Amino acid sequence: MAGLLKSSEPNPFRHLIKQVNRSYAARHVLAAINGATFGPQPPITKGDTRMSQKGFAVRPALLVGLMAAVFAGPALAQQQPSTGLGSAWPTDAQDVSSMPGYHVYTWVKSGVKYIQVNDYSGNVLVAVATANGVFLPLPMGSNAKNLQTPQDGSSAPAPTTGATVYQDNSVQVTAAPQSNGAVMFQAAIAPCTDPAECSTHIN
Repeated sequence: MAGLLKSSEPNPFRHLIKQVNRSYAARHVLAAINGATFGPQPPITKGDTRMSQKGFAVRPALLVGLMAAVFAGPALAQQQPSTGLGSAWPTDAQDVSSMPGYHVYTWVKSGVKYIQVNDYSGNVLVAVATANGVFLPLPMGSNAKNLQTPQDGSSAPAPTTGATVYQDNSVQVTAAPQSNGAVMFQAAIAPCTDPAECSTHIN
């Protein structure tokens, strides 16, 4: 076939070819690209000249794209939208974050409000349940141990430091970066200047 690459020419895809040879599934993908039937494929060597100059840029690009889709599938599945507490991108709740870089979602069930804070990539950071001024940190999220509430005695009734990531009439959640690189979250009763109005707030 005219235009074949000479075996003596350096192959810029030799590193990719070595990785492809390690995977039986990947060899199936390569076989499909080269127009062969599915089945065991012989290892591709450095001197393999099946790629013509015309398809030199197209076939490797297609191979890379397919390989990325195959191996990224499980990771992408974990970030797909879903519903309920613990979801990366909940489809049953709106993002009510008041601070860029965070996503905050809330649910209310049986008089209890559930608040979940995710990072910009959809990873759960902290979650808390609250009702009638009582807060219960939920054991979920990468920063669960860094969530303070009035009930654990480690925070004031209302947050006084950090940036507000969520606030409604009765609850305020703040995030305060620490000197060690961690972020401390605090969930507490939202500040209120009118006691009569505050007494009517319902979580």
